[in-house]
Amino acid sequence: MTYLALCLLFLAASGIVAAIAWPRAPRGHAAALAIAAAALVVLTAVFDTVMIAAGLFAYADEHLAGPHLGLAPIEDFAYPIAALLLASAAWNLLVPAETEASDGR
Repeated sequence: MTYLALCLLFLAASGIVAAIAWPRAPRGHAAALAIAAAALVVLTAVFDTVMIAAGLFAYADEHLAGPHLGLAPIEDFAYPIAALLLASAAWNLLVPAETEASDGR
């Protein structure tokens, strides 16, 4: 199995859970997800590049899709995005839905 196929499984599973939780999401949720995703992509690119350059880990080239951001293979970005989707979905499913204040406050 290639890293890309494994990543797609994680993204698909987290996407399904996020879609189930989406109706409970508060206003501005999409913008917050986009900002968090952008931050995670930048942080992943920077820190994965540093860790790969330092020789902390390496990937077998025959299992990679090919594109890289810095030294980080594109597959490395799937896990933080999947975690973001799952964490926000868990929050939306476990925290009580927001209700309008009925007492005028």
